[in-house]
Amino acid sequence: MRGPGVDNGRLQERQGCHDNQSRIGAGLMQRYSGEELGAAPRIVVLGSCKVGNYVKSTPLLRGLRQRWPSACIDFIGSEVTADFEQACPWITWRSSWDQAGLEASAQLAQALQERSHTVGPVDLAINLDGFNPVTQVLTAQLAPTWVAGGSLSANLRRDLPWGEEPHQRFLADPDWDRPEFLDRYRDHFSSNYIAELFCRLACIRTDFAAIELPWEDPGFPVPEVLIHATTARQAKIWPFAHWRTVVEHCSARGLRVGLVGSAPATQRSEYHSEGGEEALLASTELIDLRGQTSLIQLAGACRQARAVVSVDAGPLHIAAAVGTPTLAVVGNDAQGDGASPIRLWLPRVDNLDRTVSEHRCTLCADNRFRNDACLVDGHPCMQQVAPEQVLNWLARHA
Repeated sequence: MRGPGVDNGRLQERQGCHDNQSRIGAGLMQRYSGEELGAAPRIVVLGSCKVGNYVKSTPLLRGLRQRWPSACIDFIGSEVTADFEQACPWITWRSSWDQAGLEASAQLAQALQERSHTVGPVDLAINLDGFNPVTQVLTAQLAPTWVAGGSLSANLRRDLPWGEEPHQRFLADPDWDRPEFLDRYRDHFSSNYIAELFCRLACIRTDFAAIELPWEDPGFPVPEVLIHATTARQAKIWPFAHWRTVVEHCSARGLRVGLVGSAPATQRSEYHSEGGEEALLASTELIDLRGQTSLIQLAGACRQARAVVSVDAGPLHIAAAVGTPTLAVVGNDAQGDGASPIRLWLPRVDNLDRTVSEHRCTLCADNRFRNDACLVDGHPCMQQVAPEQVLNWLARHA
């Protein structure tokens, strides 16, 4: 387990961080609208425990560093993505909010207090996990001058109002993934893409689609094709019978296929493998690579593979970010409706393609994707993504 706070070795502490004179109305926690923060502000970004959320936050982190080269950019993120966070060249210091227990909470509070003594008060807090009650409380306790994203009020008694500007009030909109969302904000946003929304939230202009992730060699020979078959949300699972068709086809072509993911026990308990992965491994030449890499090593493995095929989950975002030809197996029709909120989350890079389901369904969107399992008998949106789509794609890329 990492300590309560880690300095990024690639960045030295900025001399001017604690000398910043731009604070106005300290303790008032005003909504941020692009105000100048001085030459060397202290900015704290709060992240999620989801891999995709961190990956999509990197354009914002890069944009913050571009706007304020001498800023102290602190990141309070997750133990899940800690290796990525520590290796990020735009983060000055990082810690985790998702370590359980009172002792861990006390350690984080102490680390943040020591941080304030070292580099001064927080000028801007940006909460990228703004509907999480933990990060909302943390944001308020940082006592920033300016706030972007979800927070409690300074006295912790109510939610901090969103604000009236478009880059503030969109947070109260319930339908981020729908076409109507973009219709409402067309004069302000160019897409529903979450990386753009993160940047707009903080009034940062940068290339929203450009994702940069560090990577390390995984330490083993990487198969030509990597697949990832499970997710934390069951509605996004593709039938394991279809995966078997893909693996057998690759083997017949002489392509090795590796299965990536968490350790097998975690796959069963949290990611709905439910024996499907074990059956695949027992009946095909699939290579078991689950639990054998950290996330940063998984990025390295994806980078070395010829192609990656994944359901809508963290490895999809990692593979797309490192430039490998990547296929997203999603149960969404040609208009984008289906099991995954792809308008919001699908990477915007040239090396990524997606499947198209023959079945049209908006029930997941109507439920705001809060359902775990499919809401229709037989799971038709994923069932009707034919294996031939994946095979045809692999014929071009692997």
